[in-house]
Amino acid sequence: MYNDIKKLSEELGCKVLVNEPMAKHTTFKIEGPADLCIRIFNINSLKVILKEIMGNSLNYFILGKGSNLLVSDFGFKGVILKLEGEFNIVKKIDDTTVQCGSSASLAKACVFALKNGLSGLEFAWGIPGTCGGATYMNAGAYNSDMSSIITNCMSIDKKGFIKNIEVKDLKLSYRRSIFSENEDVILYTSMKLSPGDKNKIRSQMYEYISRRKLKQPLEFPNSGSIFKRPPNNYAGTLIEKCGLKGKKVGGAMVSNKHAGFIVNVGNATYEDVTNLIEFVQETVFNKTGILLEKEVIII
Repeated sequence: MYNDIKKLSEELGCKVLVNEPMAKHTTFKIEGPADLCIRIFNINSLKVILKEIMGNSLNYFILGKGSNLLVSDFGFKGVILKLEGEFNIVKKIDDTTVQCGSSASLAKACVFALKNGLSGLEFAWGIPGTCGGATYMNAGAYNSDMSSIITNCMSIDKKGFIKNIEVKDLKLSYRRSIFSENEDVILYTSMKLSPGDKNKIRSQMYEYISRRKLKQPLEFPNSGSIFKRPPNNYAGTLIEKCGLKGKKVGGAMVSNKHAGFIVNVGNATYEDVTNLIEFVQETVFNKTGILLEKEVIII
């Protein structure tokens, strides 16, 4: 069955990787192969491949930058889909609306907005993900998130139907969207920005990236914030108050710079990370009564 999908994908002009180590595709740099990893360059190919995957009842996962992802050491039993080509486009569709392909990086979108004197996306500068991933998770920082700028989103469902979903129907909330509930694949996201002074936009972006470098452990492989922010509190603050900064399990460690991050300090395994996550959750709950909810996606 995998051979059939591999052959079909290659006939469509896709690039197919067999038993591809996910350490090459995630910011945590933890091993674990995927049965197939298919690089897809256009919507037509995506439609055909999705239909074949559904017909064979296979697991699939859409992979962006892998910046909020932890993959098991045993890998992914199924098909990893990486959208490239036309899904990497960022363009203006009117004076203040920018449309971004799902695989376009947030960094690319931010630079495009800056060059066109458009403000509203500065908060995303430094978030190491794609526009599709940011839509899926309603990514945010510095008191802003994607829900404040998204106008609509194009997606494709597992039957191959393309949808145009208005923002009011996206169910955007803290680190969630309608895509957390269904199996649709995000194709494009449109964002409404506002005219701004390029120097002010650039200055705000510089301030945000400087704060990230100062506070976040960017020197180690990690997946960003491990836990969601609890109501009226901060996960990192709670973890630090519980004395867990520097806590290690194997090659995984609670960052000494920001306790909301778990970093790979030396060949960390999936088991190292998940055991440390569970230890942190248990310790924080026992000491504060607050159960930290995972933000990182585990497959």
